Amino acid sequence: MYKRKIENRLKAWLDAPSHKPIVVKGVRQCGKTSSVVDFAEKHFKNVVYLDFHKNPDYKKFFTPNLEVDSIIMRLTAAMPSAEIEEGETCFVFDEIQDCPCARGSLKYFHLDGRYEVMCTGSLLGVNGYKTKEEEKEEKEASIPVGFEEIVNMYPMDFEEWLWANGIKKVHIDYMKKCLTSEMPVEEALHERFRELLHQYVVVGGMPEAVNTFLETKQIGKVLAVQRHIIDEYKSDMVQYALAADKSRIRECFESIPAQLAREYKKFTYSVVRPGARGRDYMGSLQWIEDAGIIRRCYNTEVTELPLDGNKIQSEFKVYMADIGLFIAMLEEGTQSSILAGDLLSYKGAIFENLVADIFGKMERKLYYYHKDGGVELDFLIRYKGKCTPVECKATTGNAKSVRTVLKNNDKYHVDSALKLGNYNIGRKDNLLTMPMYMAFLLTDV
Repeated sequence: MYKRKIENRLKAWLDAPSHKPIVVKGVRQCGKTSSVVDFAEKHFKNVVYLDFHKNPDYKKFFTPNLEVDSIIMRLTAAMPSAEIEEGETCFVFDEIQDCPCARGSLKYFHLDGRYEVMCTGSLLGVNGYKTKEEEKEEKEASIPVGFEEIVNMYPMDFEEWLWANGIKKVHIDYMKKCLTSEMPVEEALHERFRELLHQYVVVGGMPEAVNTFLETKQIGKVLAVQRHIIDEYKSDMVQYALAADKSRIRECFESIPAQLAREYKKFTYSVVRPGARGRDYMGSLQWIEDAGIIRRCYNTEVTELPLDGNKIQSEFKVYMADIGLFIAMLEEGTQSSILAGDLLSYKGAIFENLVADIFGKMERKLYYYHKDGGVELDFLIRYKGKCTPVECKATTGNAKSVRTVLKNNDKYHVDSALKLGNYNIGRKDNLLTMPMYMAFLLTDV
């Protein structure tokens, strides 16, 4: 087990008085089950684990009624070895979206109060793509609004990757000190962090891929794991989508590398299929986003807060939620180039998707700014109470758009900007340059 940030969320949940059953929601293979089961086994004498995805027969425990004692009676009849004691038992409902009645039972478990319930769900955000039978089952189950606490979990982020590689709190505190004081990172540490960043770009945050890399250091084996996960995502698209939408969802997903290979990376439906129209494909793209596989980055009308209030709903880029899976979708040989220090291939898409990965896993919403006049800012974030451009540039990048915006404060209302890249910390006037590996430290809103 690697150290994951979800552990702190679960501990806070358990310590809260009168807490509700918890549902850990996230994309498939991000480590939800391992984290939930590990936590349950550490904090409860008895753990009763039900995986509804692998064992659909478990649904029978929740019919014909949802009374807690009735559920336990049916469960123990089929699983006589299950140990269930009041105040000592936690039920773990894995992939709860596959059993709406189990999710409906959370209300009754909460009101009963004798047992804890922890759940995981991979496709809870996917709406509108159920069969009529599934919709009927879900409606009859009466999903427990107000009787569950939903928390999001993501693939391992860059800081968790650092932990897995033996980076200690003292090293991260040192990085924070360097950022706060705008002091260059000591060279030996700077090189180590750069190396770890390049490895993270290739491996990403899927725990199985991380574990494979740390155990074998063989990129070919990591790639095999990543492509297997991608194939599982495609299988979900076939299994959970309506027949009419299956091919469109897959087409949208498989177009992502081509979308990001363009100079202006705005998502364009004609790249999905020549002549394609947004009204035919927007629901398919929404499916992939709701499943947690991608993130949208919206263009804004102006470079001002609130960013969400200024976003242009119809203009957005699409990034993979996990950088490692994005790299696995590119051509062979990309991994070796990245490990050699080349993050700028593929027209900057790798650099941008890396920032989208880091910001997204921090739960920052993604925004950018582009106007036909030539001003284009890679990202906009709320930082220290202000709208702050974040540019991703090489050492030789001149950040022309950022300079234009900073010189015209009366028009753009931007006081300072950040430039992330392959260099150490430095400042020139109101532009702070910093190494890409420090992006996860930009937590101040």
